Amino acid sequence: MIPSPSLTSDPDKRLRAELAELVHGIAPWDELERTHLKAAAEWIAGGAPLYRTRKPDVPATHLVSYFVVLDERRGELLLVAHRKAGLWLPPGGHVEPDERPWAAVVRECREELGIAAVAAPVAGERPFFLTVTRTRGQGEHTDVSLWYVLSTDAGSITSYDEEEFSAIRWLSVEQVLDEPLDVLDPHMHRFAHKLRQAWSEDRGQPGPAVAAE
Repeated sequence: MIPSPSLTSDPDKRLRAELAELVHGIAPWDELERTHLKAAAEWIAGGAPLYRTRKPDVPATHLVSYFVVLDERRGELLLVAHRKAGLWLPPGGHVEPDERPWAAVVRECREELGIAAVAAPVAGERPFFLTVTRTRGQGEHTDVSLWYVLSTDAGSITSYDEEEFSAIRWLSVEQVLDEPLDVLDPHMHRFAHKLRQAWSEDRGQPGPAVAAE
């Protein structure tokens, strides 16, 4: 099949089309994710700048790739104590201009955790979850975050970027849900519920019909 000229003649249009397809492929967990997916799709289609070009807030809305690292054998996920945010977050970072979101995951995973990014079966090399979040503190801005899911053995992570993170922790989904939300990404509990249902379905067990939060 010959690619559409409208997509191949303009790199920005091509990247926006690819990003729009990624967003369209995410199954919403709840009404809030449905709202965020719609807002993200409109932002991409509207022609606004997508990538951060100057720290911390230019442009005011920009693209982020989060990656949640799972040790599926232990049933645990990794959170990092982010120095600047003062929160326990998944690792990740801003997508560079003209960089594809999965490429940002691969780059950031190597830089921050010193391991190769291996996509977990739950979503492969595609985002599993999407959030639109207003940051807090100096340089407030809006992150449009694609959440990817990676797989590794917890023992493979022997170091981390200590300039970015002060500590790391492995937690079960239930332990994540027991953490107060004010020390986490504001959407972390929702992600944990969505992941728990996906795991239940993979094991052939019925998950909850609707989100608990």
